Amino acid sequence: MNHSRRNAIVLTSGGLDSTTCLAIARAEGFSPIYSISFDYGQRHRHELDAAMRIANHFNVAEHRVVKIDLRQFGGSALTADIAVPKDRDEKQMAGDIPVTYVPARNTIFLSYALGWAEVLNCDDVFIGVNALDYSGYPDCRPEFIDSFQQTARLGTKRTKFTVHAPLVQMTKAQIILRGIELGVDYSMTHSCYDPDSHGRACGRCDSCLLRKKGFAEAGVADPTRYA
Repeated sequence: MNHSRRNAIVLTSGGLDSTTCLAIARAEGFSPIYSISFDYGQRHRHELDAAMRIANHFNVAEHRVVKIDLRQFGGSALTADIAVPKDRDEKQMAGDIPVTYVPARNTIFLSYALGWAEVLNCDDVFIGVNALDYSGYPDCRPEFIDSFQQTARLGTKRTKFTVHAPLVQMTKAQIILRGIELGVDYSMTHSCYDPDSHGRACGRCDSCLLRKKGFAEAGVADPTRYA
């Protein structure tokens, strides 16, 4: 599929999923590609550094870091002084919504991307949400993506606005294999919720455990630097 006359915005967190999304958007011929990240008061800046590296590597037309303060509300281990859960098994991850869920985060992020899309005359936004190997976040479900897309079409002049979530029904292993096909260097990415001061992953939070599982099931060497 060639979308060479269509620009796109990719939500870029610096993680494995959003980087794969960026590679997919490029492979599908979207051009130019813009990337957007958020400095929202999260626990660390390592993911923002990774997002910048990735944006430079993919030579995007423009990379924006939007500063907002979700610490004003807290309610998450990523935006408040709440411990990040460690060493949870898959059954525990599949239980209640975890404390690492940031309230309304994807709604807020997509809204900012929509605002930029209106200025850029852009109808296509990519987000790396995943509803299979994920930590139970409600804003990663396909129903949410469909709903936001409809809201955007009703509430803006972008009546053909489309939210692309190409990873939503893929396992972490499938995502990694797709990225490898597209030449993604996953050593650039950062997934850990609670890295050390050198940016090395803890290896024990939900995000690290899902990442480890994905590389193991894909049969691909894990390039992550662990503490």
